[in-house]
Amino acid sequence: MNKPLRRVAIFCGLLIFALLLRDNWIQFVEADSLKNDTHNRRVQIEEYAKPRGDIIVDGKAVTGHTTTSGSDFKYKRTYTDGPMWAPVTGFASQAFGTTMLEGVEDKILTGDDDRLFFNRTIDMLTGKQQQGGDVVTTLNAKAQAAAFNGLGNKKGAVAAINPQTGAILALASTPSYDPASIAGNSTQDSQNWTKLVNDPNQPMLNRALRQTYPPGSTFKIVTAAAALDNGLYSNIDTPTDSPLPYTLPGTSTVLNNEGDIPCKNATLMVALQYSCNTVFGKIGADLGQSKMLAEAKKFGFDSTTDTPVRTVASNFDSKTMYPSQTALSSIGQFDTAATPLQMAMVAGAVADDGKLMQPYMVDQLRAPNLSVVDQTSPKQMSQAMTPETAQKLQQMMENVVNKGTGTMAQIPGVTVGGKTGTAQHGVANSALPYAWFISYAKTDQGSPVAVAVVVEDGNANRDDISGGGLAAPIAKSVMEAVLNK
Repeated sequence: MNKPLRRVAIFCGLLIFALLLRDNWIQFVEADSLKNDTHNRRVQIEEYAKPRGDIIVDGKAVTGHTTTSGSDFKYKRTYTDGPMWAPVTGFASQAFGTTMLEGVEDKILTGDDDRLFFNRTIDMLTGKQQQGGDVVTTLNAKAQAAAFNGLGNKKGAVAAINPQTGAILALASTPSYDPASIAGNSTQDSQNWTKLVNDPNQPMLNRALRQTYPPGSTFKIVTAAAALDNGLYSNIDTPTDSPLPYTLPGTSTVLNNEGDIPCKNATLMVALQYSCNTVFGKIGADLGQSKMLAEAKKFGFDSTTDTPVRTVASNFDSKTMYPSQTALSSIGQFDTAATPLQMAMVAGAVADDGKLMQPYMVDQLRAPNLSVVDQTSPKQMSQAMTPETAQKLQQMMENVVNKGTGTMAQIPGVTVGGKTGTAQHGVANSALPYAWFISYAKTDQGSPVAVAVVVEDGNANRDDISGGGLAAPIAKSVMEAVLNK
């Protein structure tokens, strides 16, 4: 071969090598980034070319699909009772992506999960259209309706769990929104989206999982557990060392109770019945920050939880606090903050003799042929307190419902334990307080439900806001829905 031909051959060989190198680089290195590129419309067209699987509650789908016209996206999502189920389902939108279960379980719902490879292969061989799998939830439809309807036009949230397993039974948040209103890719969907994200009431915020509130007096359950587990007090019926008035340590500030109630040296039983700030604030200061923090963490504070939708972390300060701040934190004020799910976990741990179970809302993931590809097994997170302490707290919480501040949660023939809370917020506590109620109901078969309710009621008069008045009736209706299923 003469020299010019050899040069041409070498040059052509280099071009072919460069082409092969680039082709392999695209296929094996850049494949994922190209597939997920927001400008790659083919991926979205393929995603919406087939129906999504469904999210199932009590054996019935609360999601569906419909065909669209005038778009290269063939199918879009539909929802049954969308606003009620939005905190569970989230949304699947052709324009705005996915959230909540629609997002976390997106690959199962679209049929792209590796666990569905066999199903995809069969569909390809038979020529059948690929379908998505189903997400079977632990939710109880009647309990969810009771929670959503109980909140009504009030701003707030409800979380209910099975204390024995951790299964989430209800998850409501108001105000809410209809995920179907933003499921498409039209001008109307975009207008709906803009209206939702600019709404000052934040209807798209999942208050049950993603919003923390000062828990107020409901946190006194954690403080009581710390007092008993650490041996500060061993008997719930003996007087505590609790002066009245009580001045916060290191300050001249007097910690007040709500009204003229019998809190001087009150027993733990009486102190919880009347919700004595002085007793539980002094317990927190006496125990100190480290012991209170350790107890709070055993209940799940300061950690996120995957349900599989991730919660925000509830807070008990780990940064150094003065004893006065520890006292306020121990009655659910200062920087203490909790999600409704977290406080349902607190009530659930008391009900289940101190065992704190991992909360979860997905029971099964199913293939399109209904075969189970994943099954959730209950898992214990921690032993939040000793069984003996839990049983003492059960007596105290049941006394609150029988003759304390939680009488509106009573259910005839059912043992109910609860704790009210009225949490102050705003600059100098100028804003309307939050109304809390946490509770559990148990029968001869154990404790099937624990509930936390928080109400932000901007329309109520300050004197009318209380956990017992606003939140307890909602908790009662949720517990009744579970018990009567």
